[in-house]
Amino acid sequence: MAKVEIFAGACGMNSIVEATMNSSKCALFVDSECDAIERLVEDLGEVDPFQEISFRDEGPKTLRLSSEHCYHTACPVPVGIIKAVEIVAGLNLPVDASIKFIED
Repeated sequence: MAKVEIFAGACGMNSIVEATMNSSKCALFVDSECDAIERLVEDLGEVDPFQEISFRDEGPKTLRLSSEHCYHTACPVPVGIIKAVEIVAGLNLPVDASIKFIED
């Protein structure tokens, strides 16, 4: 299992995503303060990790469905979901990612 905590930013709606492998597919579970993210994960069902990590063909199902569910294009939760999927599938290392604003 891979479990990630995603702090969404200014909206203040945070999410915890759990990803588990079920044979060659990945099942997702979410506890989110955002109804849109809850609906996104519900619609995702199980995903193919190899489809999620590539823009080839139709691209990641997570990003396609995010365009239907997410209110804000810069929401970091869909990418956090993909990060959890790639980790549980053994396709990347569990290293934190972040976006920080810097002042000049």
